[in-house]
Amino acid sequence: MNASTTLIYDGSFNGFLTAVFVAFDEKINVADIQRNGQCQNGLFSDTETIFTHVEKAKRVWNGIKGKSHNAISNVYFAFLSETEGVEMMLYTYIQKLMRTQTGKYLDYSDGTVLHISQLARKVGREKHRMEAFVRFQLTKDNIYFANIEPDFDVLPLISKHFRDRYADQQWLIYDVKRKYGIYYNLDHVEMVSLNLREVHFNKIHKSDAFLSEEYDYQTLWNDYFKSTGIKSRINPKLHTQHVPKRYWKYLSEKKAS
Repeated sequence: MNASTTLIYDGSFNGFLTAVFVAFDEKINVADIQRNGQCQNGLFSDTETIFTHVEKAKRVWNGIKGKSHNAISNVYFAFLSETEGVEMMLYTYIQKLMRTQTGKYLDYSDGTVLHISQLARKVGREKHRMEAFVRFQLTKDNIYFANIEPDFDVLPLISKHFRDRYADQQWLIYDVKRKYGIYYNLDHVEMVSLNLREVHFNKIHKSDAFLSEEYDYQTLWNDYFKSTGIKSRINPKLHTQHVPKRYWKYLSEKKAS
């Protein structure tokens, strides 16, 4: 019986796919796949550090995509859920997919397939929420800045939406929870790391980073939002269902006056 091995990778999606490639190529009996810095050694397994190799990652990506376009979307979205143990679930999912002849492995009676599909749908819903709820503020450097705090790591998924929609403006969307952002410089989008002590400001707690006019616009928008609301038609329960309270602190129309 082959000894089991826990594969340690750098936390990136390409790193994870590289680990999958190595596991398949070397026929490793995988005990677990864990992020570096979060690993917990198993009592009966060895560990192997996997170094990200883009070409190996691409081969796994293309292999999954060749089997099923739906599957590659599920794998990527579920990975971004950051759910504990998702790497091993995805590895099992990929194993099952690769064993099929047609690649249309959508047997929802299988617990792994069902769970990965459910995770992917949750991440997809969060992606659409972020695309709808981002509110930019203009900085003195003429960059439109927005904070988000999504449940899942959806910044890579919303990049294209904002690049297409705001192609003529410099903007930066910062994930407060994960402490990194995506920045568009009028040419391309790149990931950036920021060391910000405070990243959320409204018209009550102002920041010198933003134009003073920006807070006037927020006041106008807030007043407009209030004036157009018809009190008799307000349905708080339905409103909260569509706009969960956890997003309110980043919405201009919800900021306290």
